[in-house]
Amino acid sequence: MIAIIKYNAGNIKSVENALAKLGYDSVVTDDPTVILTADKVILPGVGEASTAMLYLKNKGLDTVVKAVTQPFLGICLGLQLMCNKTEEGNTACLGIFDTDVKLFPPQEIVPHMGWNNLETVKGPLFNKLQNKNDVYFVHSYYAELNADTVAVCNYIKPFSAALQKNNFYATQFHPEKSSEVGAELLKNFLEL
Repeated sequence: MIAIIKYNAGNIKSVENALAKLGYDSVVTDDPTVILTADKVILPGVGEASTAMLYLKNKGLDTVVKAVTQPFLGICLGLQLMCNKTEEGNTACLGIFDTDVKLFPPQEIVPHMGWNNLETVKGPLFNKLQNKNDVYFVHSYYAELNADTVAVCNYIKPFSAALQKNNFYATQFHPEKSSEVGAELLKNFLEL
């Protein structure tokens, strides 16, 4: 069973649908027992960081997430919440990835929305995927490049398009909206 963490963020239904198309059952939950015993865990989301972190903390999920030992995937806001802190609401986050999340410079076109290329991809999420694959982004904040960066995108400046540390994986882009490339990436995650 795949646990999709409920924390009042948007876009969860799209992730559920993408998993179903790949033949996987999932459950949307904020129950720590379900999350800790699932085969895989996904933290997707579109939303605002401080509100999302408040929900996670109020439910005790901030500590549950850090205790997960099975493969874990953060998507978009999920990636940002897995970093140390974000400029969005000056919010302290989960600290799984040792990097900060910054706002794109306001003089540029923000949010970064639409298709863009991945560069310098590596690691098991990108098995059978070559560099320069287009994926779909919608975000105004980005994770800085760091030791856990496994894919880079260049929009205004290079940023972490994907991160990996131990059993924790994260993408700034939306694999559930990224056509065949996204489906292959989700499949790679689900087969870990």
